[in-house]
Amino acid sequence: MTAELLASRPPESESTLVLTLSNPGARNALHPDMYAAGIEALNTAERDPSIRAIVLTGADDFFCAGGNLNRLLENRAKDPSVQAQSIDLLGEWISALRASTKPVIAAVAGAAAGAGFSLALACDLIVAADDAKFVMSYSRVGLTPDGGGSWFLARALPRQLATEVLLEAKPVAATRLYELGVVNRLAKPSAVLDTALAWADELGRVSPNAATRIKSLVAAADSQSLADHLIAERDNFVASLHHRDGLEGITAFLEKRAPVYK
Repeated sequence: MTAELLASRPPESESTLVLTLSNPGARNALHPDMYAAGIEALNTAERDPSIRAIVLTGADDFFCAGGNLNRLLENRAKDPSVQAQSIDLLGEWISALRASTKPVIAAVAGAAAGAGFSLALACDLIVAADDAKFVMSYSRVGLTPDGGGSWFLARALPRQLATEVLLEAKPVAATRLYELGVVNRLAKPSAVLDTALAWADELGRVSPNAATRIKSLVAAADSQSLADHLIAERDNFVASLHHRDGLEGITAFLEKRAPVYK
């Protein structure tokens, strides 16, 4: 079977780009072809103003099993640079997800394991089935994280808990991650994608200019001092006020109508 990343625009939410991890029979295990397709899809989305939000999901009611262990064994017989190049390409996809100016929602059913968990964490928001499992399974097979998994967890969780999740490699329930604030919304397994699409449609009605600037502020907050961040907030506020979206948003509020952003 072919491992691929499918891109679609659902008719009920045309402003949303849906990216579906598909690897039939392998629980949507990852492959470098998916990474390359993901980078291309995100670059295309950046150039398309009609796309206001992105949903990343998995086919057949399962998000992603992470790396394919058979392929990893095959790579052991090759020069180490082969695996390094594959991980670098995954890193480019992860970076592209983080750099996207559009809100990105992970819709997780079944499980997100290994780099699949990293992919979900790279998204801005996570909708998960209430019975979904998340697992950083690397140490179970003598490996270490890739795809930014350790970076994301170290920022999302207390150090001790992040270390536990990474060292023990035991599944963590979506309900637990919801309590910890890592998962944003829970849904019934059959409603995960619909819930994510409805949320994407809602976010698609937010000012694109404001959404882009808010994402950049949140991304910068980890590395900026408060003084620098206050300046960044000032500059973004002033630019937003003088942007056409600022005029439309304020006018619509005063006129008691829904804003229409272009």
